[in-house]
Amino acid sequence: MQVDGNSRDSASQGEEVTKPRASASLILLRDSPAGPEVLLVQRNPELRFMGGAWVFPGGATHAEDRDERATARRELEEEAGIGLPGDAELVRYSRWITPAELSRRFDTHFFVAEAPERTEAAIDGVECVDVRWIRPQAALDAGARGELMLVVPTIKHLEQLAGHESVAEALATARARKVASVQPRVLVEGGVARVLLPGDPGYAA
Repeated sequence: MQVDGNSRDSASQGEEVTKPRASASLILLRDSPAGPEVLLVQRNPELRFMGGAWVFPGGATHAEDRDERATARRELEEEAGIGLPGDAELVRYSRWITPAELSRRFDTHFFVAEAPERTEAAIDGVECVDVRWIRPQAALDAGARGELMLVVPTIKHLEQLAGHESVAEALATARARKVASVQPRVLVEGGVARVLLPGDPGYAA
């Protein structure tokens, strides 16, 4: 699994922890004969931050954004060329905060929404260089084979989405979820970074 940021050991170096920047991501779903598909975009490999990674459209909140949902809508349109209708339902799904050990941090609200019918994605070719609709489990399998670069938050969301048989089921599950913030930790041992989630052995140490 790839760590989405520049790793540092803040505690051992006595560095001030970077304040996370508000951001939002949109998990866009559509039904297919084989089950729900999710939209992933590939970040430009030349970018310093998560270059080459396949992620859900998203980014930092701008001053003109009314709220996190507005950020998610704007980022979807900017990165994938898809505009959602005004009455589209964006269901809050999760909130992830970048580990304190990383120098570039985000406080990201994830939303799920159903894609409008006959939606075609179009990437800008600058920040994002590729796009695909793919079943969550297929994306995980491709990541395990090294065909897709996936970062931890994307992997964990794909794992949760993989069990749904329809978009309606995924949205219903999201509506019933109790959203609590998740802040992983990065443990560096022998020069190798390992991501720990709340509840994992060693997380509270």
